[in-house]
Amino acid sequence: MRSIPPSMDPVVVATIDDRLDAVADRERVAIPWAIESGSRAWGFPSPDSDYDCRFVYVRTAEAYLDPWPRRDVIETPLDAVLDVNGWDLVKTVRLLVKGNATLVEWLASPIVYRGDGVFRDELLVLAQDVVDRAGLVRHYAHVGSAQHAGWADGGRGLKKAFYALRPAAVLRWLRVQPGAAPPMDLRTLLVQGEASDALREAVDELVALKAVTREMGPGAVPEVISRFVADELERARAGGGSSGPLAESRDRREARERAAEFFRSAVERYAPVRTVGA
Repeated sequence: MRSIPPSMDPVVVATIDDRLDAVADRERVAIPWAIESGSRAWGFPSPDSDYDCRFVYVRTAEAYLDPWPRRDVIETPLDAVLDVNGWDLVKTVRLLVKGNATLVEWLASPIVYRGDGVFRDELLVLAQDVVDRAGLVRHYAHVGSAQHAGWADGGRGLKKAFYALRPAAVLRWLRVQPGAAPPMDLRTLLVQGEASDALREAVDELVALKAVTREMGPGAVPEVISRFVADELERARAGGGSSGPLAESRDRREARERAAEFFRSAVERYAPVRTVGA
């Protein structure tokens, strides 16, 4: 599967495709999931936003039996435009069981460079089964609070505003919706989170402003947005962010068994065949 919006620079997209091909060839891995993360996937890019490609890769079955395993991340050179790196399937399933919010976001990205729909869907099902919603609430409350604290009085930068607004929108979604895989797009979060019309209209205007403002540019944040962020962060801190089960009440062993079962199945289906002499 592939989903690239027409607003993305085709030259940059082609460069990302080339990098993914080079990684697969050089590292002898399969890449069943590669997506865009960051502000473009969140729905509020600036004209100078970089491209943040993230991917999950699978090594050969023999590599997972090696007593000296390789690193569980693959990184490519970082520059002003491209940030392309990925996680090994081992790291992916381990972090998913721990409730890693970043991975959950990757699975929900609306921008897909390449991907196997079955692989994504099965990981989403696993996430719904094993991810601790209370852990997600703690994550987004921490991230949102850190960004909210960084707003400068009277001249709040748009980037920090959005980086606090989106965690607040996720917290709202987790409070009113079931499941553990919130959508990635900010506007979708607000609609599904049953945010007020006034808030959604203010966000739409701010998104339009950011679309013509440099990444670190300033901009006034409407009071309705500031109040929404503060209220959702305070509600989460007070313990009202999610009705999901706490991590302590979950059967961690069962979660690990489910994840291990998925891992073995995915290696069997996606691992590249080792060539003679490789």
